[in-house]
Amino acid sequence: MSKKKILIFDDDKTILEVIAIIFEENGYLVEISETSHDIIEKVSLFKPDVILMDNWIPRIGGVEATKLLKNHEEFQSIPVIYVTANNDIVALAKEAQADDYVAKPFNLEDLEDKVAKYLVEKV
Repeated sequence: MSKKKILIFDDDKTILEVIAIIFEENGYLVEISETSHDIIEKVSLFKPDVILMDNWIPRIGGVEATKLLKNHEEFQSIPVIYVTANNDIVALAKEAQADDYVAKPFNLEDLEDKVAKYLVEKV
């Protein structure tokens, strides 16, 4: 069975590194990005099974990046989990058309469970 792929967008390098290590140790292939303006290109190249998207990310932001993806016929079915410390996370995730959300600071186990839920649904 091939490894599941996770694409993570966050402007915080430390968060990217920590999450990447955790998911890689759990057998996932992980790609990270500190910007989201080229989301379609990154998704085309990596072909992730799930995406973690931060709200505060340079150039176009998480909402616009997620909308670009969700309005793209080829990639709209890829689950996007919105990850942010913003108080309006529910509204932001809905506006972005994200499939789910996790509030920062998050419990790693909760994040892992949420990712696993969407990967099981894709099987």
